[in-house]
Amino acid sequence: MATEVIPVDTISRHVITETKSVCPECNLVLPATVYERDGRVYMDKVCPEHGRTEELYFGSYDMYVKFSRYLHNGKGTENPNVRKVGCDCPNNCGLCESHLSHTGLANLVVTNRCDLTCWYCFFYAKKGVEGAYVYEPSLQDIKEMAEQLRAERPVPGNAVQITGGEPTIREDLPEIIRIIKSTGVDHIQLNTNGINIALKPELAKIYREAGVNTLYMSFDGVTPKTNPKNHWEAPHTIEACRKAGLGIVLVPTVIKSVNDHELGDIIRFAQSNMDVIRAVNFQPVSLTGRMTKSEREKYRITIPDCIQRIEDQTGGMIPKEAWFPVPSCVPITHFVEAITKKPQYELSIHFACGAGTYVFENKGKLVPITNFVDVEGLLEYLQEKTEELEVGGNKYVVAAKILSKLPTFIDKDNQPEGINFAKLLFNALVRHNYSALGELHKRTLFLGMMHFQDKYNHDEERLRRCDIHYLTPDNRIIPFCAFNVFPEWYRDAIQSKYGTPIEEWEKKTGRTLEQGLYRGTLRRGKKAAVAGCAVGALTGEKQDHKVVELQVK
Repeated sequence: MATEVIPVDTISRHVITETKSVCPECNLVLPATVYERDGRVYMDKVCPEHGRTEELYFGSYDMYVKFSRYLHNGKGTENPNVRKVGCDCPNNCGLCESHLSHTGLANLVVTNRCDLTCWYCFFYAKKGVEGAYVYEPSLQDIKEMAEQLRAERPVPGNAVQITGGEPTIREDLPEIIRIIKSTGVDHIQLNTNGINIALKPELAKIYREAGVNTLYMSFDGVTPKTNPKNHWEAPHTIEACRKAGLGIVLVPTVIKSVNDHELGDIIRFAQSNMDVIRAVNFQPVSLTGRMTKSEREKYRITIPDCIQRIEDQTGGMIPKEAWFPVPSCVPITHFVEAITKKPQYELSIHFACGAGTYVFENKGKLVPITNFVDVEGLLEYLQEKTEELEVGGNKYVVAAKILSKLPTFIDKDNQPEGINFAKLLFNALVRHNYSALGELHKRTLFLGMMHFQDKYNHDEERLRRCDIHYLTPDNRIIPFCAFNVFPEWYRDAIQSKYGTPIEEWEKKTGRTLEQGLYRGTLRRGKKAAVAGCAVGALTGEKQDHKVVELQVK
């Protein structure tokens, strides 16, 4: 790819910080500058061979400043799997001693096969692709990976996301779930497009009884054009989970100019199914592959951009002031640690990686938690009480102070009907009684953002704080934004090593990959093909029409 000549105004920019990044062409580690210009945050880096890359990093400087107050170095790992020997991040991940966060959520890939052929997916196990393979770790491999997670110190990993490909393709998935649970993992979420559950509703109950806590379901929009993947099937999946008592998180991949106009509608859809949908986790798209600057500008969207669209598309009901970065909850963790004298899960990711808020349903409307809770004041107060405990304060005296003080952070006039939020907080924070929170959860909807990196906006400081990791058969625990951003070093290299060539897999199983593709059983005639082609037209991608036709037969 030819070097782009990018004029950069270095006079009007305000430098925020210096970090390290990579050249998107050759992966050379480069110094990078993060700076503000015209109210937005950008990254700039120059490769001696491939030239300059300027990239939008964060869509709002004001939000960047607000979020940056919560930057925190986490616990890291006391027993790293690899050692850094004279090499820079992102080389040799796994976890290393320079990593600053323990595993908050571990991805465990059980297959790279999929029953769909979405244009933006990582999946490429397809005939005709040189070196293509099927990656499906054995049950023993899966057990060992989960045990490796549980061996992490100082905080043993306790949450696994079973992912793919499409995990429900594996007929032994219930056994996989039980094996992971047997290692001591408490929380399991299943990452799926939901199609197989729509076709076989009994699977929802089978997966729940095996140990799945949450269905993490792709859901890119409320129309066939924005969500050709599972628009027709999602309602069937939701109903199956409703009957099985299995909660759902909707996961939209947000792409500017493709589906960013439907963020408010996605939230309203979730609200209409709040009895079973627990959260919406928006994921601004990571831009992989070689793309020109103009192409990236067409599709690039960041967390503040999504938050602003949500404010606009909900008529101000969910304003940008309601959102906080993920590490804002660290003071809560520190307080619980000070009370219990035990290490707790600590969500210490970089403040630019993720954000969230809680909204409550009250008389048919969604009410953000910030409408009736002084969140910033509460967090500051908890940090103050933590410090009091750490210098020897009596926990019973501190508990009495908190019981008296908590109501002052709650606006009772704006509090949703039927909720005593101060009492709930006290029971959870001091008494560690979470039973009431379960009922409360049914009246709330968590809204989250998680923006994974790519080679254009890669920031070493973000990577070192990543707490969403991948478990691999070589007993490493690899940060998400190394595993997928550098597939030639991690995802593809590892999975091809432990995978099986497609021809060998087909001979061994007596099946072809094409036989595993979804035939569009629940779809309405040829509309799916039209939707698929519409997405192709939007993206400039050439669709495999043979595959599209297979999906709608």
